[in-house]
Amino acid sequence: MLESLITSKTRLKLLLKFFLNSNTRSYLRSLADEFNESTNSVRVELNRLSEAGLLETEPDGNTILYRANKNHPLFPEISTLVKKYIGIDHIIDHIVSKLGDLKLAMVTGDYAKGKDSGIIDLVLVGNINQLYLIELVKKAESLINRKIRYIILTDLEYEKQFKSISNQKILVLYK
Repeated sequence: MLESLITSKTRLKLLLKFFLNSNTRSYLRSLADEFNESTNSVRVELNRLSEAGLLETEPDGNTILYRANKNHPLFPEISTLVKKYIGIDHIIDHIVSKLGDLKLAMVTGDYAKGKDSGIIDLVLVGNINQLYLIELVKKAESLINRKIRYIILTDLEYEKQFKSISNQKILVLYK
């Protein structure tokens, strides 16, 4: 769907990277390495997105740090479009909202870093009906054509294990 609208694969990867999780920040060389593309092709697209005002730049020594411009008028729409492309909107509609006593739902791993790897990692905190969750995950996977892995934590487990990991990239879906 989005590939037919945005014909540059590099631009699409950058939009996913920066608009899936708007707290993501990155450098040209790390993006080129991550995408397995030349720095020149990544630089061209970074410049286009920056000139359009969709990305902000920040000097960091001899390099430039890029991030999504949350103040751009199209930021909410692009972010929503990217989430729909990945299928996170279906996860929210079909899984998160119907689980019962759910306190927190987060995406971790590649998608939280803005990478479309085909596997979505969910962390769910609360008292959740696991049999119903399995049913919902199967339905959501067929809708979004991606694999969903999940872990269920109690409040105490979350406090002890997960919350202490402060440098891990997360994308909060429900709180």
